[in-house]
Amino acid sequence: MRQAPLAFAERVIDLCRDTPDLWAAVEPLLRVRDEMRDQLRVLNNALERKSRADPVCKLFRTVPGVGPQTALAFKATIDDPARFKRSKLVAAHLGLTPRLYQSGEIDRSGHISKSGDKLLRYLLCEAATSLLLISKKWCTLKAWGIRLAKKSGMGKAIVAVARRLAIVLHRMWVTGEAFQFSSPETASV
Repeated sequence: MRQAPLAFAERVIDLCRDTPDLWAAVEPLLRVRDEMRDQLRVLNNALERKSRADPVCKLFRTVPGVGPQTALAFKATIDDPARFKRSKLVAAHLGLTPRLYQSGEIDRSGHISKSGDKLLRYLLCEAATSLLLISKKWCTLKAWGIRLAKKSGMGKAIVAVARRLAIVLHRMWVTGEAFQFSSPETASV
């Protein structure tokens, strides 16, 4: 079971109360942990401000599950949307398309190719997970992902939704249009 941050520190202090030698070793670690948490909060706030100030990142953040890190990473990695003739090529560039093995009569489609930017691929998968599992707002992309998860499993559905997210984000960047939600009846599972 995961404990709240303050509960963890309080529990460590409570456990070290009877052993001063142990407390002498643990106390600096707790201070460093608190300092790292403070610095992470500062960094996250800076990323939030940067993504709110950028019009392209603001556009990306209209998609459920896409946060400041994903929006900034997508913009930085793709850089110029005109590099790709079609939006589907972005997913291939990021390594989110199935790897193919072809030899003689053998023609197999395997796991994703994992070429391209690893961080952005990870962030897109996190955004897809958030869209499928956390987001309360329904859209056709979520409905499609849920149907795919029932058929093929959640892992494959997350990667497929991440691939679609890359395509959708690129298309939004090219057209300048915000993400289109649909009514729950239209996006029903």
